[in-house]
Amino acid sequence: MKHIISALVENKPGVLAHVAGMFAARAFNIDSLVVGRTEDPKLSRMTIVVVGDDKVVEQVRKQLAKIVPVVKVQDFVGQPVVARDLMLITLSAPPDKRPEILSLIEMFKARVVDIGVKQLMVEVSGPETKIEAFIDACKPYGIKNVARTGTIAMPRQGPSEVKS
Repeated sequence: MKHIISALVENKPGVLAHVAGMFAARAFNIDSLVVGRTEDPKLSRMTIVVVGDDKVVEQVRKQLAKIVPVVKVQDFVGQPVVARDLMLITLSAPPDKRPEILSLIEMFKARVVDIGVKQLMVEVSGPETKIEAFIDACKPYGIKNVARTGTIAMPRQGPSEVKS
């Protein structure tokens, strides 16, 4: 099962290495890892995607919570979340194929961010399934390069949870 774990950590050198080392020491693979500052410049949020059974992931979550610079750990499994990935993809786009490619970009609500003589760079964001579907749809045109962020996620605020 896929688990999205959010760890609020102190924003200081060595924290990422410490967290990654904990995963490596337990021979547990990180499927995706994204780190960025929060609204508080003293804190960063790590969004870690791992695949494993609930028992193993629970143990990893507990070990993660024991690391001193880790302020809070949350496993989003079973919770409604908003999860997104971001990708830049460069496609072969000779002039005769551009109308088709632009139509595909529009269908996926993506956007062109750079245009060259024979290629286009496209930005796509959304759930991982959308990113994968866009890659599959682009294969016939020729993919030159791909850069992806990995997953970021936050718990969804339901109507009863919204504070006035």
